[in-house]
Amino acid sequence: MANQELRDNIEKALEEIRPFLNNDGGDIKLISIDEKNNEVKVQLQGNCVGCNVNQMTLKSGVEMTIRKYAPQIEKVINVVEA
Repeated sequence: MANQELRDNIEKALEEIRPFLNNDGGDIKLISIDEKNNEVKVQLQGNCVGCNVNQMTLKSGVEMTIRKYAPQIEKVINVVEA
């Protein structure tokens, strides 16, 4: 289980990027935080799911913003809904 401060910082990062995703009809949801491996799992939603630039959004937008608030995070993974 992630510590509350880290979770709060990641949520702040997602709140910062969410308006940009919402603008394009998308959204993002925090799925889990793996402190041992410094990974965060998120789920892109709405129009972001089928967008052909969602990997670029994930790396240059979401991951970069999360690292600004939680520099220890090394990787952000998009979990595709089954």
